[in-house]
Amino acid sequence: MEAISYDRPSVIALLRKHGIAPTHQRLEIAQVLFGRCHHLSADQVLAKVNESQAETSKATVYNTLNLFRDLGLIREVIVDPKRVLYDPNTEPHHHLYNVDTGEITDIDAGALSVSGLPELPTGMVTEGVDIIVRVRASEASLG
Repeated sequence: MEAISYDRPSVIALLRKHGIAPTHQRLEIAQVLFGRCHHLSADQVLAKVNESQAETSKATVYNTLNLFRDLGLIREVIVDPKRVLYDPNTEPHHHLYNVDTGEITDIDAGALSVSGLPELPTGMVTEGVDIIVRVRASEASLG
């Protein structure tokens, strides 16, 4: 997914389309998320929103991220128990996570195949499969 340059009217329309009241803070948060196609933590979103003037609280950022996630505007990517990132790309895809640098990049869903999923319990359907490939520098490359 390429970054789309969302202007204010486009962001307002996107939020309204999903039944979200476009408050000033929600607009700022949405522009940070959708204006770049980066995987950001809540703290990174907060810092970017408040770069010019600190007026958005941490609670507002978390509440807005949860709202956007619940309505399908963003995906949560849990790269480790202490690190949750928010992904504006909601198309099917997977992730490559560099544990040394913290960098995360998208992997096209077609680049991987999954086989051997277990039989699902009666009445259940697969909602999706999220794969995170964790990498680090090899011992040979370090020295």
